[in-house]
Amino acid sequence: MLDIYKIIEKTAVEGPGIRFCIWVQGCKKHCKGCFAKETWEFDAGKKYSVEDIFKQIYAVKKDIEGVTFLGGEPFEQAKELSNLAKLIKQEGLSVVCFTGYTIEELRNKKLTEVNELLNYTDLLIDGGFDEDKFDISRAWVGSLNQRYIFLTDFYFQDEVNKYKNKIEARISYDGKLEINGMGDFTRIKEKFCLQLGKNNVK
Repeated sequence: MLDIYKIIEKTAVEGPGIRFCIWVQGCKKHCKGCFAKETWEFDAGKKYSVEDIFKQIYAVKKDIEGVTFLGGEPFEQAKELSNLAKLIKQEGLSVVCFTGYTIEELRNKKLTEVNELLNYTDLLIDGGFDEDKFDISRAWVGSLNQRYIFLTDFYFQDEVNKYKNKIEARISYDGKLEINGMGDFTRIKEKFCLQLGKNNVK
C-alpha cells in the first residue's frame, strides 16, 4: 500500500504539460525551510493500493501528459511507486519524480526497488531544498543545488527551459485555500493571510 498525502488529478505546475500529481507521505530529509512539513510524518496519510491509484490515472489518461511523484520523499516508497510507474509507462505517459536525495546517493543505496523506480522515471529532479541557495528562477525547483536529470529521451533541457514557475490555488472541501506549484511561499502566505484576514492558507 502507498501512503499518500494528496492527489491532484490535473495540474499544470508540477512538471511538463498537464499532469496527474501524487504527493507521498513520509520524509526523513527534513530540509530546513521546507514548505511541505506536513508530508514528513510517516504513516499519516491515506492508504491506496497501486491498482486504485492507477485506475484514477487511467480515468484521466486522455487529458494528461504524465504523472509526477513528489512529497514527502518518493524513494521511501520506491517499491510501490516503481510498480505504479511501470503501469504508467505502459500507457505511454511520462513519469517525473522529485527527490531530496541526489541521484548519486540513490544509486549508492544499491537497492533493487530504487533502481527500478529510476528506470521508469523520465525526468528526475534531485537534491533537497537548500534555504541558503533559495532560487526560483528555474521551473519547479526552489534552490540552486537542485538538478534536472534526464533519464530517458522523453524530455530534454531546451524543452524544460520553456517553462516558468507558477502556482495554482484551490479551495478545498473544508474551506482552506490550498496552493501548489513553485514560488516564494512565505510571501504568498503573508499576502493571502493579510487579504483574507485569517490564517487559512495551507
